[in-house]
Amino acid sequence: MATMANGIPVSAMSAATVLPYTYGLTGVNVSVDNMSSKGLFISIALIFLIILIIRLAQMGVAHLRLLTTMGETSSGLQKYWSQDHGSIWSAVKRDLLYAPLGNKRHNREVQLSKAINVGTIPSRFDTLLLSLYLTSNIIYCLLLNYWVMDKAAIMAEIRGRTGHLSIVNAVVIFVFAGRNNPLIPLFGLSFDTFNLFHRWGGRIVIIEALAHTVAWGVNEHAAKGWDGINSAFATSSFIQFGLIGTVALLIMLFQSPSAIRHAFYETFLHCHQVLAVIALLGIFYHAKIGLLPQLPYVIAIICIWSYDRLLRWARLLYRNVSLRDGLTKITVEALAGDACRVTCFLPRPWSYNPGMHAYIYLPAVSLWMSHPFSIAWSSTRGHHPADEKLPLSTADFALPSRPCSSLSFVIAKRSGMTASLYDLAASTPSRIIQLSGLLEGPYGPPQSLHSYGTVLLFAGGAGITHQLGHVRSLLAAYATGTTAARRITLVWTVRSVEQLEWVRPWMDELLGMPGRREALNVLLFITKPSEAREIRSASERVKMFPGRPKPQLLVEEAWRKRVGAMSVGVCGPGALADDVRAAVRGVETGGVVDFWEEAFTW
Repeated sequence: MATMANGIPVSAMSAATVLPYTYGLTGVNVSVDNMSSKGLFISIALIFLIILIIRLAQMGVAHLRLLTTMGETSSGLQKYWSQDHGSIWSAVKRDLLYAPLGNKRHNREVQLSKAINVGTIPSRFDTLLLSLYLTSNIIYCLLLNYWVMDKAAIMAEIRGRTGHLSIVNAVVIFVFAGRNNPLIPLFGLSFDTFNLFHRWGGRIVIIEALAHTVAWGVNEHAAKGWDGINSAFATSSFIQFGLIGTVALLIMLFQSPSAIRHAFYETFLHCHQVLAVIALLGIFYHAKIGLLPQLPYVIAIICIWSYDRLLRWARLLYRNVSLRDGLTKITVEALAGDACRVTCFLPRPWSYNPGMHAYIYLPAVSLWMSHPFSIAWSSTRGHHPADEKLPLSTADFALPSRPCSSLSFVIAKRSGMTASLYDLAASTPSRIIQLSGLLEGPYGPPQSLHSYGTVLLFAGGAGITHQLGHVRSLLAAYATGTTAARRITLVWTVRSVEQLEWVRPWMDELLGMPGRREALNVLLFITKPSEAREIRSASERVKMFPGRPKPQLLVEEAWRKRVGAMSVGVCGPGALADDVRAAVRGVETGGVVDFWEEAFTW
């Protein structure tokens, strides 16, 4: 027989006391919720402020270094800038900014087998920031009114806090995910860096959303049992939309491990975007129906997403559509060594900085999907090759052609879109096809190497596309005396001699530029030559070697012979990047050497 109090069963009294904490803001500490979101935003802003101050200082030093050393032939000023006049910054770069989490491995992918890739390991600095971010979220979630001694009230506060922080963190990850993220050019950080924090921030959002749902379920069960939970799912639109958002987020969590992303990237991306929209709509109506104070944050997320999409569409229309010159035309040439040379002829002129990338849309190959590739080369000519024809009327003579801007890429055959594109071009007798498509960009932080007297660039495979623009820019400035660069070394590793054809037209143009013989050295490494006689050095300045390069020896040699400050960059496989990183850290003592890496991990 149930225990009675004033004629009412105790269980009913208990349920009645819990019931107010299952909905609305009863038990929710709105003031602490707001304090936690302000604390989170302020801490993120402080980190970016520190990064901005460091970036401005670096830009100021680089500009002063360039002004005092460009065109400099004497060793006095260059020698001054080659020396580190303080040991603290070198130690910070060596032991924090450039350091992997462990001994060496950073961008070399961790593989459980040849078919299962579990991603890369964050750097030491990234791990520090991620740890601070995660720890701050845990602390904010645990700032509860423990002295109330009421389980239902505690669970209501957890429900409010985790739900609030989940939406607040979603604002951050939507900013980080955008291609038009304004923080990229402002802070000089790569999209890859923001993508890393987007992934980890997304996991925090999902965990907090799940905790929010569980906290509601605990109180709902205590008040009404499982029948009450089932009834809420069946009849309450407020709960239904919240459940839709939570379920969509959980599916995103289970379909986004690195092994799945790498094995089925295009499928993952489609599902990820659809689920993100479903989750966002569910959360929006959940907040709107419940009149929750988080609704402005949800609206802000929608505005951020809409801004990025609208700007992307505006870029596409402006860059690719001209009433006079028509649409963008794309030529794809299948090359030996499993790669395509893709040239986009645009109706409007483009300008880009070396190291930037663009997204290519090829509806005939991948429908509405777009894929990022480093811009290898740009040129201007009077017309697209396919437009070459005799004039047929007086109108053809009356309309002078405007210059056609073209951007070129090298796309290595892997899987998905890249394999389909290569196979399509290779299936034709000429191995050349013309396609309709769009180009979106350019994207990427501005990057200048002109203040360095010594520049050492490593590339692996198609990673050469990222480095060609830097070499071209440096040689052009060398000829006019507007750069500090005096020693430029390009190290390119490929599997076979055939793959050298990928960039031969552009490499020939580089080797014909004024000042190339004095400033540029090219080292070509063929890891799997078919026969020994293939390895032939064209000159003392363009050398070919069998096997793989030894980054440590090359960096140390460049370090000993350096002129002025030194910059070392790498774009290629993770193992190569990790070797170059380790080599740079090894000489990061007593002199100025900066390291940068171009990667796209997903």
